[in-house]
Amino acid sequence: MHDRATAPEAVDRAFASAPRTGFLPRAQQPHAHEDQPLEIGYGQTSSQPSTVRRMLRLLDVAPGHRVLDVGSGSGWTTALLGYLVGPVGEVVGVELEPDLALWGASNLAAHQLPWTRIQRAEPGRLGWPVGAPFDRVLVSAAANAIPDELVDQLTPDGVMVCPVAGRMARICCAPDGNEVHWYGNYRFVPLR
Repeated sequence: MHDRATAPEAVDRAFASAPRTGFLPRAQQPHAHEDQPLEIGYGQTSSQPSTVRRMLRLLDVAPGHRVLDVGSGSGWTTALLGYLVGPVGEVVGVELEPDLALWGASNLAAHQLPWTRIQRAEPGRLGWPVGAPFDRVLVSAAANAIPDELVDQLTPDGVMVCPVAGRMARICCAPDGNEVHWYGNYRFVPLR
């Protein structure tokens, strides 16, 4: 189970359903097709599409999953996850920056995915413990070490994808101990 990945066709459909353009500030919209991170304000970025694609594949999201999207920013990854889990699933995006949380929720509302929402994250607390456990956790900010506070919000067979110390980590929960797999080199804004 832990070696599975979200099918590329499912990720392609999600990207087609939630184009990046609708989740960017007006000045950045002409650059939506470029495979690079784009500034969205408040020191945050919209991650480059190839990185988002890779993270979604590694997350192994299926219809019906409950997913936590940490650092939801503009709401783009929350919407993509919403299309992947479908109406039988649930996605909770959390964003620490209050104005970004409002803007992301507004962008998300345009997609009519009532099983998705964005909450303002509580300062000093990672994730959304009140809604735990989650089948999947996607983290779009870099941690210095694997964030145990987020691992604790996973189901016993849950999966988290998170940039850690410059590499992408895929943490798979298992009764006999969590497995961690590492992929590539990535740069993200810091997790806080």
